[in-house]
Amino acid sequence: MARSVDPLVVGRVIGDVLEMFNPSVKLTVCYGTKQISTGCDVKPSMASERPHVHVDGPCRNSRDGFRDDDLFTLVYCKIYVLASSLGRACMVMVDPDAPSPSEPTLREWLHWMFIVLIFTGREIVEYTGPRPPSGIHRYVFGLFKQQGGPLGSIRPPSARNNFSTRQFAAEHDLGVPVAAAYFNSQKEPMSNRRR
Repeated sequence: MARSVDPLVVGRVIGDVLEMFNPSVKLTVCYGTKQISTGCDVKPSMASERPHVHVDGPCRNSRDGFRDDDLFTLVYCKIYVLASSLGRACMVMVDPDAPSPSEPTLREWLHWMFIVLIFTGREIVEYTGPRPPSGIHRYVFGLFKQQGGPLGSIRPPSARNNFSTRQFAAEHDLGVPVAAAYFNSQKEPMSNRRR
């Protein structure tokens, strides 16, 4: 399988945040010129601004309703759809290690959420960059294609802490993700922060 979920299993993203799934699109996340490869390290100062998110679809042998010519791009909180078969989708970014990996009592901390409605996008939860207080934190991006229901009626959660990606997906009929990625980040010494 070209786009395997193996790194997501090794990094415990599958299990801690997401259900097992077969990727059906390619998700690329970039902070400036740094392209995120699943499990790579990113300094919090590099990720202080919203990432550029690009999605190509589908993976070969997809059974999720994508056609071979499907291509769509997410940039900040807006989407430009070059083929409309994606329809409605939702992307979340969470930290399952808040406040610390050894005691993640605030798991999952919601850092960003936006929805895609055919040819437009809407930010539901404003982006906040990584600010890990201690230890190495994982920051997970999950992209879901809506199966049905009124995605446009999604409201922001009352708090960012203790968000559950699984529960949210179930409540909004999103099914399993069509793509996911994650990176690791840890607190930077004051002298190493980007200016």
